[in-house]
Amino acid sequence: MAVILITGGEGQLGNEIKELSGNFHGYEFAFTDKENLDITSESQIREFIATTKPDWLVNCAAYNFVDKAETETDSAFSVNASAVRNLTDAIKGTDCRLIHISTDYVFDGLANTPYNEDCETNPLTVYGKSKLEGEKHALRHHATMIIRTSWLYSTFGNNFVKTIIKHAATRESLRVVFDQTGTPTYAADLAAAILHIISGVVRHKLTFTPGTFHYSNEGVCSWFDFATEIVREAGLKCKITPILTKDYPAPARRPAYSVFDKTRIKENYNIEIPHWRESLARCIKLLKTKQV
Repeated sequence: MAVILITGGEGQLGNEIKELSGNFHGYEFAFTDKENLDITSESQIREFIATTKPDWLVNCAAYNFVDKAETETDSAFSVNASAVRNLTDAIKGTDCRLIHISTDYVFDGLANTPYNEDCETNPLTVYGKSKLEGEKHALRHHATMIIRTSWLYSTFGNNFVKTIIKHAATRESLRVVFDQTGTPTYAADLAAAILHIISGVVRHKLTFTPGTFHYSNEGVCSWFDFATEIVREAGLKCKITPILTKDYPAPARRPAYSVFDKTRIKENYNIEIPHWRESLARCIKLLKTKQV
């Protein structure tokens, strides 16, 4: 029986994996979060790994307060970089396969064609720099798969979709930037892709290919487009007004363009990826049922 350890189990992606795990019989899942496993503690990690002996380690844990990271540098690097080193040190010399989740913020957003995995990284923010450092630590392990994702949302936790719905329900209009382009990612789709990969390798003898991969939903949009579709799907009347990034100042600079080329993950692991509009509709439908 394959043992699958999930760190960051109470985050958006961790919770989505937990939701789907009941459909994957014959696996032993161990979900942890900072309350029961401090991944910034080298000794805690070493002891936990030695006891659990995971065959797979999916690291969903992250410090993802993008703006706060600009002043909380130590916290960002502790969770996003040093903790990853702790994980790879703890599984060193084992056949444990590591799936580490990273971000579009490792790029500067100055491109005008989709980023593939071989494009040069150049993070603009403390958050992006800490995540890139984490990638380097993750790749020290011989069986590591890094999955970069973007614009993650879910029915769990705090995210753009839930924020727009909350504010649109009580306001006549909202201002949203239109000069940042990327692709939303429904965490449930990414969770399904991760479990598809694990199941494919374990049950169907699919070749595990280490390295870096990109995953987001299909399609392209701006945050303005995304917000407009959220309001429409939610059945709200709030007007969404497009604004420039310079009119919405924030401590951390966002990538202006973060569209991913996902060819590598689709071809290597036979993954079909839904369009972001389709996935958003599923998410909002589920949110409505949770509110009843």
